[in-house]
Amino acid sequence: MKQEKIVTGKTVEAAILNGAKELGIERDLITYEIIEMPKRGFLGFGEVPAKVKVFYEAEEECPALEFVKLILGDMKLDARASVSDLPGSGNGKLIKIEGSEAGVLIGHHGETLDSLQYLANLVANKREEDDEPRGYTRIAIDIEDYRAKRELTLRQLAGRMAQKVLKYKKSVTLEPMNPYERRIIHSEIQNIQGVTTTSVGADNNRKIIIFIDDKKPGETVKSGQSKNKNRRSNQPGQNSSKSKSAETHNKTAGV
Repeated sequence: MKQEKIVTGKTVEAAILNGAKELGIERDLITYEIIEMPKRGFLGFGEVPAKVKVFYEAEEECPALEFVKLILGDMKLDARASVSDLPGSGNGKLIKIEGSEAGVLIGHHGETLDSLQYLANLVANKREEDDEPRGYTRIAIDIEDYRAKRELTLRQLAGRMAQKVLKYKKSVTLEPMNPYERRIIHSEIQNIQGVTTTSVGADNNRKIIIFIDDKKPGETVKSGQSKNKNRRSNQPGQNSSKSKSAETHNKTAGV
């Protein structure tokens, strides 16, 4: 959104400062065009002030950020939202929410936060009929660094449960988790020798099971099965060859 205004002042700089004040923008963010330079009069008569056109072009605000701010305002929460580029995601955006009452938007194990993030992604990628085609914009939302804290908690949980499985030789089933949290558990368990994971269930009730990994290093079930199949498949071929050679010998001998 572009804002502009024609202002005057005793000097060019004074005019720019007047323009910044009228637009409610800091001086450093203002660009300007001089329309008329100031002129000194004679004995105080005929003095002409500087005339300047000042500009300010605000960056287009992220629709998802506007949506989040609307939610905060409607809920009358003491919280504020800001947006920045999401590292490693192209045109993705990270919306951070901070404030004394921001925590109510996290919910049990981040369920409310995930729902808010889902809605923000829908808003950011909404298309109108006359819109030009553009790539998908990924929106991530974090509240008071909850994501990093939750990841640390999950990795510690995975480590404790893995040690429990190794100690008692019994599998452990974790509570249902969303795909993001399950990936963290799977990733952490991969670094612990002697245990492995699998997921069971569907949708929101999908759980991770941690259990003893009985396979020896480098051993896979498929390779073992293929070797056995090869052995079995070779035997009939060998017998068939022997039968054919014996049959040929008998015919030659006139038997």
